[in-house]
Amino acid sequence: MTDGSAPPDAPQPAGGPGRRRAPRPGRSRWLAAGGVAVLAGVLGLTLALRAGATPACAAPPAAVPLGVAAPVAAAPPVGGTVHKGKATFYDSKGAGGNCSYPSAPANRLYVALGPSEYAAGAACGGHLDVTGPQGTVRVLVMDQCPECAPGHLDLSREAFARIADPVQGIVSVSYRAVVDPPLPGPLTFRIKEGASRYWFAVLVADHGNPLRAVEVRQGDSGGWRAAARQDYNYWLVESGVGPGPYSIRVTDVYGHRVTAGGVRLAPGQVQRGTVRMYGGGASAGGGRPAARSASPRPSASPTPRATSPRPSPSAAPASSSPSAPDAPVVPLAAEAPAAGCRT
Repeated sequence: MTDGSAPPDAPQPAGGPGRRRAPRPGRSRWLAAGGVAVLAGVLGLTLALRAGATPACAAPPAAVPLGVAAPVAAAPPVGGTVHKGKATFYDSKGAGGNCSYPSAPANRLYVALGPSEYAAGAACGGHLDVTGPQGTVRVLVMDQCPECAPGHLDLSREAFARIADPVQGIVSVSYRAVVDPPLPGPLTFRIKEGASRYWFAVLVADHGNPLRAVEVRQGDSGGWRAAARQDYNYWLVESGVGPGPYSIRVTDVYGHRVTAGGVRLAPGQVQRGTVRMYGGGASAGGGRPAARSASPRPSASPTPRATSPRPSPSAAPASSSPSAPDAPVVPLAAEAPAAGCRT
């Protein structure tokens, strides 16, 4: 037997090896019954172990040794709490990272977080203020660094150069989440390639704070369908929502909630709405929408990218806005696709 637990061929003598004694008169049946009971117990224990049952006397799971940190629950940095850690740098070469953005931000100030802080995409679209030896930089969370431990930030080369000499390669930093950073404009929506009335996935961007929930419905009435966040930052309704146009309700981690209407089933295009996540319902200048084509992405979660060691200048202070109530549904105007990626 390969498991070393073969049952004995016969029950052992009651007195143990070398101590077998003749049974006393009148007790042979009792001893025989006792031997059968012992054999049944041994066989029962053997079968239980083979079946995966845990004996009642098994030792409890080992406790975490003293001095060893317990596992860290996955959650994005929020609330402005200051964290200590270290920073390295890498170059996404213009790609939008695991958050699936069509491209890196135009200022190229971004960061990749380790799995515990990337939190399966929950950190995407948030911002961090990172302080190093030479200053502070504000960066967009747009990527995951699979090998980074909690507190390890992998900054863009440009961001790292704002807070330290790139020759150093790795530096100690402090960082905090930015609450209600200034917004570049209204929300944008990108329906994923392959979407149809029977399968729906949308990427929401320009929301400032990390998102907590995205809900979708066909048209501007009816029940809301909760979308499930994917680790590559799309929000999925597996069974679809219908042919569109859609109303999309977005809620961030601080309770800001807005609703945008008129989002069309136009896979691969970035559609800009007329509502901002906070600080006003519509954009200045009438909130004229724009749709731009974006480079297609594979339907599967993006492949983690390799990192290489090296943060950005002082950013504008974060604005503070009260939690916004549900904004009215504002449809998008007709949009003509144009070439180019989101900047």
